[in-house]
Amino acid sequence: MGRSSDDSISSSSAAAAADNGDILMLEAPPDALARPWTTPSNAETIDALPYIDEDYGHPAVKDEVDRLVEDEMRRSSKKPSDFLKELPPVPKFKFQNNPMLAREYERVMAGRPPVPFDSSRYSFDMVPPHRRDDQNLWKQTVQKNQRLLQYEVVRLENLDLMSKHGADVWTKHNRRLEGFLARLQKLVSEQNEQIETVNRERKYHQQNTAYELNALSTQWRELCQKNIEIQAACVSIENELEELNREAAERGWKLETTMENGPSLH
Repeated sequence: MGRSSDDSISSSSAAAAADNGDILMLEAPPDALARPWTTPSNAETIDALPYIDEDYGHPAVKDEVDRLVEDEMRRSSKKPSDFLKELPPVPKFKFQNNPMLAREYERVMAGRPPVPFDSSRYSFDMVPPHRRDDQNLWKQTVQKNQRLLQYEVVRLENLDLMSKHGADVWTKHNRRLEGFLARLQKLVSEQNEQIETVNRERKYHQQNTAYELNALSTQWRELCQKNIEIQAACVSIENELEELNREAAERGWKLETTMENGPSLH
């Protein structure tokens, strides 16, 4: 008669969540045998024929479907935060061959800000006045400044090469990208054509089958109507027989029926 205690608890928790402003989701019955994100074996098969079933586009049907969905969401206790809980846990990245990526991954997971870029190595150093007698410091400073100078020389060479050949390189790169885009667009066009072909075939078969379905539906309704009429006639005859038996019993008549001689009245 009423719902079970589990349903009552689920409904009360869902109502409390709705009062708190949480968005609830549609909740499917759990299936322990089915793997996550797979269609269960007992799932209902949708047999709608969209090209000939006009009831699905009726506003009254849409309103009824929306009402059922909203009613189920009100009874549900599943929230959007629970949506991915059915998936297996994400594997942990170990970065065995790249310790730098491992440190960066740990930093991002811990929410720490990135280490600021150190630009001091790109600035020329001068020996402090109080250490100008230190030959090792002079050697280190000269070597660092030589490296920076060589870096600037290479940088100027790269800029010169970029100014001479950069435009042609970018033009060739853009042409390769355009060719890649053209191939992708061709694949998309072919897929769209296949989809359109499938839709046309579905529409053709459904429309051709609609006449047979309508005829069978009409025949089924007629048979149902005849069965209802026959059942009503049988009920009427049974009521009439009961009335005759009751009347015969009141008058003291005994009604006997034999297969050989037929009914006789005594």
